[in-house]
Amino acid sequence: MNKFRFIIALAVSLLTVAAVSASAQSKIASVDMKKLFNGYWKTKQAEALLDKDKADARKNLKDMADNIEKAQTDYKQLLVQAGDQAISSDARDKLKQSADDKAKEINSNKTAFDQFQRQVEATLADKSQRMSGNLVVEIQKAVSDKAKIGGYTLVVNSANPEAVVFADPANDITDSVLSQLNAGAPVDDSTPTGVGLPLNLSTNLP
Repeated sequence: MNKFRFIIALAVSLLTVAAVSASAQSKIASVDMKKLFNGYWKTKQAEALLDKDKADARKNLKDMADNIEKAQTDYKQLLVQAGDQAISSDARDKLKQSADDKAKEINSNKTAFDQFQRQVEATLADKSQRMSGNLVVEIQKAVSDKAKIGGYTLVVNSANPEAVVFADPANDITDSVLSQLNAGAPVDDSTPTGVGLPLNLSTNLP
């Protein structure tokens, strides 16, 4: 019995030593991924490019909408003229035919408008997703490089309150990683400030 107790005590002792040893070897850091994404100069650059694409799309859609509105005005005028009894029957028939042609033109332009709007929304959404994904990959690599240099075995994302209950500010490497990311930023970076993670594109155009 004493021998059995001795074995149990020895096992507990060894497990305790192993746990302490493992704890001593673990070095955990925290990083705010949202802050890194928003503060990264390439994020601002990407958002500026996407904003330009959205502005160009809005302009094209407005031009198309203006053309449709003008065609509708012309169509109404043709109908009025076609109903004028003061002109000959042949002239009224020609005006009616012109009105029919204008109606077909309007329907065709509306279809083209809807197709272009859907295409623009899909293109911008896809471009936003790809840019966000590429930026996150770059940021994750920078975090990984900094963690390896600092000897950290684990880095948690402090921007996710559901996953992290507490993170010691002393072990936060966000600012150092952000400095590393922005080391290659252009000297004159006048692009607008980022709006958040992920790239926020409202594609409800126009």
